[in-house]
Amino acid sequence: MMHRIILVLFFYFPVLILQAQRADSQVRGVVLDRQTGETIPGVSILFGKSQGTITDDKGSFTFTTASGNQSIFFRMLGYKTLTRNISLKPGETTELTISLEQDVIQMDQVVVTASRIEQRIAELTVSMSIIKPESVARQHISSPMELIDKSPGLEVLDGQASMRGGSGFSYGVGSRVLMLLDGLPIIAPDAGNIRWQFLPLENISQIEIIKGASSVVYGSSALNGVINFRTADATVEPITGAFVEAGIYSKPRNKEWVWWDSPTIFTNVGFNHLQKIGSTDFGLGGSIMLNPGYRLRNEDNGGRLHLKIKHFDKKIEGLIYGITVHNGQVRKTDFVLWENAETGALIHDTSTAIALKGSFLAIDPFISYKKPGIFSHDIRARYQRTVNLFPESAQNDSEANNFYMEYQFWYQLAKWLHINTGISQNSSKVLSNFYGDHQSLNLAAFMQAEVSPAERLKLVAGMRVEHNKLDKEPDKLVPLFRAGLNYKLADFTFLRASFGQGYRFPSIAEHFASTTLGAVQVYPNPNILAESGWNAELGIRQGLKTAYFSGQADLALFYLQNKDMIEFLFGIYNNPITGSTGFGFRAGNVEASRVYGLELEYMVSNQLGNFRNTLTGSYVYMYPVEFDPFTGENTDDMLKYRRHHTVKMLLSSSYKKWDIGLGLVARSKMLRIDQVFLDPLTRERILPGFYEYWQSANTGHLIIDLQAGYQISGQLRLSLAIKNLTNVEYIGRPGDIQPQRNISLRLSAGF
Repeated sequence: MMHRIILVLFFYFPVLILQAQRADSQVRGVVLDRQTGETIPGVSILFGKSQGTITDDKGSFTFTTASGNQSIFFRMLGYKTLTRNISLKPGETTELTISLEQDVIQMDQVVVTASRIEQRIAELTVSMSIIKPESVARQHISSPMELIDKSPGLEVLDGQASMRGGSGFSYGVGSRVLMLLDGLPIIAPDAGNIRWQFLPLENISQIEIIKGASSVVYGSSALNGVINFRTADATVEPITGAFVEAGIYSKPRNKEWVWWDSPTIFTNVGFNHLQKIGSTDFGLGGSIMLNPGYRLRNEDNGGRLHLKIKHFDKKIEGLIYGITVHNGQVRKTDFVLWENAETGALIHDTSTAIALKGSFLAIDPFISYKKPGIFSHDIRARYQRTVNLFPESAQNDSEANNFYMEYQFWYQLAKWLHINTGISQNSSKVLSNFYGDHQSLNLAAFMQAEVSPAERLKLVAGMRVEHNKLDKEPDKLVPLFRAGLNYKLADFTFLRASFGQGYRFPSIAEHFASTTLGAVQVYPNPNILAESGWNAELGIRQGLKTAYFSGQADLALFYLQNKDMIEFLFGIYNNPITGSTGFGFRAGNVEASRVYGLELEYMVSNQLGNFRNTLTGSYVYMYPVEFDPFTGENTDDMLKYRRHHTVKMLLSSSYKKWDIGLGLVARSKMLRIDQVFLDPLTRERILPGFYEYWQSANTGHLIIDLQAGYQISGQLRLSLAIKNLTNVEYIGRPGDIQPQRNISLRLSAGF
């Protein structure tokens, strides 16, 4: 009998020991600010496998976890992340007092867009702004255009982005700002414009904005800058989010413009899910927007869905491959012309109110092989298909297929020398009643070197060679160059200087668009030339850190010069396709331009007891002027659709479960518009009443937005947003009255 007992104990004793070792332990404590000694509520605490908690309003925390060796992470915006490694005994309680050190906000953020490799934002040689997804949700932003329009140094006029005055308004075609989605272009193959409605706001990790010519790294369309939407990757802990939103438009200040009997209601719903299963990351998200519009015959309805699969190979360390799919549908009527200024400014003229049924599909396979700090190989591709159907105007239908592929190689030759090189091809085929049938091919190669000859100094130089072909007609070979430096003057002080060339081949629409929209005739110009230019910048980024707040400020002096700028001009033209002649618009190379300016961008954050406050903002001054390319002297003509001054600011504060935000955008008057809208011979034919309206309305504007939210529980949040709080009446491009006050309520969930 005894030997059986001994045998049982022999086999089960290790199990009992193991179970004892697995007994839970308790950890509790408080988190303090190292500088002030005050407690910090809302600190994220991560431990174990996908477990976590946060500190309460007194900065205290308590959690239970498995005994043994544990790594506990303490994270909070504005503070350096702290890792505490402890050994926990079964059944015992461990007391911790954690002191977090304030950090300089954003100075250490990692970005990839500037040079196509990971870099700290403080060490860049060019200006860059970053947008985080938290601000998107709190401001109830469902349109990427609205988000970018509120960003420093940018203005979006009826879908066309202008960065530091580099662009005006060109009637919906062409873009001098290159839009990227996960580093790949998302520009329409036919019109050359940005596919705003298909950018997945519901699943963004961050948005990176490069200001200044970036064609050396990214090619055509990056003449004035780049915007890169980076989608989020899965983390160890699954994340699920969803929201539902509804809102109404108030009556405009001018009661003569009211065209409805009851308030217009808009709705927006969205979701996203991120999860890691084994060695594979999954991301899924989508949204649906139903907006009848604040203008009659200007509805905007659509939906999008995206899927991202990313696999980390177990056998080959550093090998990653996967695929991303984006799909979207739109049903909308783009606003073109109003009925009249007196009573019909918010009524779309029936002659230009054309309904659109559009679809978008992008399939992005990718493969990457890298050894951190040594080398990386990246192959990425995107097949993009867009279809635009106009049921009541089939002559404007178009179908475009695009295939983009690139290979990029990065190598560290030495600690002080890195090289980054790559090749790309971009081919498109357009079948259109609007533009005709056309094919294009773009081939490019680039190389960039980054040298650190001294500990605090970084030098960057690069070049690109690009060749474009349209309908088998080759363009000239285009070489482009860039150079820059970054010098660390002090721990939180970075100086930079940069020079970059830019180039943009005309879109197919600018070459061949031929149609009639109400009183507006559009003529093709097959002989239009490419745009080119360069920009230079001097800048300083200063970290701010005191016992009571931290943050950063960035000041840049910039200069842009462009030639052969493409604009749509009104005149008498001959249609080379039909042989007819008449009044209308045609794309042409007319403008030689310069923009002198400065931009100040700042962000500060502090903790006052249970109050957490953040202030972000910017100021931009521009002097945009035409110059005579023969004499080199500036003329007295300001560039069209530009302004001198822009101020943007967002103040947000949180207290326990409450948060509130106040945003403002102030812009000075528009300096110049197309003469066709002011000339007595043409103005009434196109926009009735606009001339008289413009004389009193072009005074600049101040728009104030208000947001407030309440955290109902750990998973649910209710928020309210009031945009254009004071119901200001203001206008974008001619005839485009901007939204009056609108109020929305959103319920968000996170799991």
